[in-house]
Amino acid sequence: MGVVRHLRQVDADDAGIDLAFRADVHAGLSQPQKAVPARWFYDATGSALFEDITALPEYYPTRSETDLLKRHAAAMAAAIGPGRAVVELGSGSSTKTPLLLEAIAPAAYVPVDISGDFLRDSARALAARFPGLAVYPVEADFTHQVELPREIGPLPKLGFFPGSTIGNMVARTAIDLLRSWRGSLGDGSLLLIGIDRIKDIGVLTSAYDDPAGVTAAFNLNLLERINRELDGTIPVENFAHRAVWNDVHARIEMHLVAACDMEFRVDGRAYHMAKGETIHSENSHKYGLRDANLLLRAGGWTPVATWDDADPAFALILAQATEFRSAP
Repeated sequence: MGVVRHLRQVDADDAGIDLAFRADVHAGLSQPQKAVPARWFYDATGSALFEDITALPEYYPTRSETDLLKRHAAAMAAAIGPGRAVVELGSGSSTKTPLLLEAIAPAAYVPVDISGDFLRDSARALAARFPGLAVYPVEADFTHQVELPREIGPLPKLGFFPGSTIGNMVARTAIDLLRSWRGSLGDGSLLLIGIDRIKDIGVLTSAYDDPAGVTAAFNLNLLERINRELDGTIPVENFAHRAVWNDVHARIEMHLVAACDMEFRVDGRAYHMAKGETIHSENSHKYGLRDANLLLRAGGWTPVATWDDADPAFALILAQATEFRSAP
């Protein structure tokens, strides 16, 4: 059936620049601790760089998650059942998504991603690999309310949220997102979500600061994107990538560190950074078993199965939409 209909739910200006991107950059650069949300990593260049990251020997999450999908495909298929519409938060990779689709015999596939070019490319690749599968790519920011294609309305749904992307969000935001998608996917829906476990700090830091410098290029591309799309004059060569473990918050933090005092402009607006000041570009929270289950329950999902025997430790958790109760 192929790619049937591409939906675009992104507000842009006349030049095609995402209005939310512009707003987030200006808001983030105006804060005492400068920060830009991690979702803006994923333009076409950033998405391609992230695919390169997933192939690095140091970056264990993709390897561990792929291993879980391969070894437990039959158990997942039995728990999920056939005929569901798979709604993936973030465009599917060429490795993980086909493993799930092959295992569960879905009725439709809906990838949701903010990077339009990468979304269309991945949707075409999946449609070619599964010619009998209806594919409905939706270009949208899945951290906000998303209108799902009307064609999947009657179908039972499976949310697929791989890669531990939920770890990029602080707990409050993660719970809001889980609640939002509980509403969008509806009663009777399931969610298969990737959760990274707390582990040796050396393993964690090397996964986000590889010796080949691919993660550094991915981080620095955020500044390149600001320059490309928002008429920025950021001297990218004066920034360095930094990845550190924050034990208080159980997360890896990525920062862009200013090597010297500098002035630059974005959309004509002036900004100053002092030597050593950083732009906080990503969090990657790690969860213990009870932490992850509590997070899901707070977001309206009841865990029903967990596969977490990968090495290094990573989990895929299947949860069902929690039924509404008027009292505890």
